[in-house]
Amino acid sequence: MVSVGTKAPDFTLKGIYRGGIADYSLKSYQGNWLALFFYPADFTFICPTEVSGFSRMVGEFRSENAEILGVSVDALETHRAWVEELGGVEYPLLSDDKKEVSRAYGVLEEKEGVSLRATFIINPAGEVAYLVVSHMNVGRSVEETLRVLKALRTGKLCPSDWRPGQETGELRLKY
Repeated sequence: MVSVGTKAPDFTLKGIYRGGIADYSLKSYQGNWLALFFYPADFTFICPTEVSGFSRMVGEFRSENAEILGVSVDALETHRAWVEELGGVEYPLLSDDKKEVSRAYGVLEEKEGVSLRATFIINPAGEVAYLVVSHMNVGRSVEETLRVLKALRTGKLCPSDWRPGQETGELRLKY
């Protein structure tokens, strides 16, 4: 099972970005932070709010040396049609139509055959630094994902509701 501190499962998936189809792999993001999020399906009620939310904030993620990838089990052509309906998306949407990556990350809802709503922040070394998985009926907060990314990047202790510029503590782990 994927957990914080473990290597993120590698993958290569086809995705759509700015009208083009290409292969996207975890290895190609090594050295950068990555916000990898899974969602149940295109053309649903909640998912466009999240996909569009990440798209609106892509500049803020990139200013933190982070890229964004969205993943669902939908086919590439479904992604293409949905992106057009949304008016564009500023990061790749990947097709996990074989459900292998969703399964590798432990977020496939087998009975429904779709991914749960899951967010992973992967550090430059390819390790899972943060993950949250929720039921399909509640959308995630893109702002919270960005706040956590900024906190992780400090390498320090960041209290609840910490914001950049606020006090942090020194990290002293003893095992």
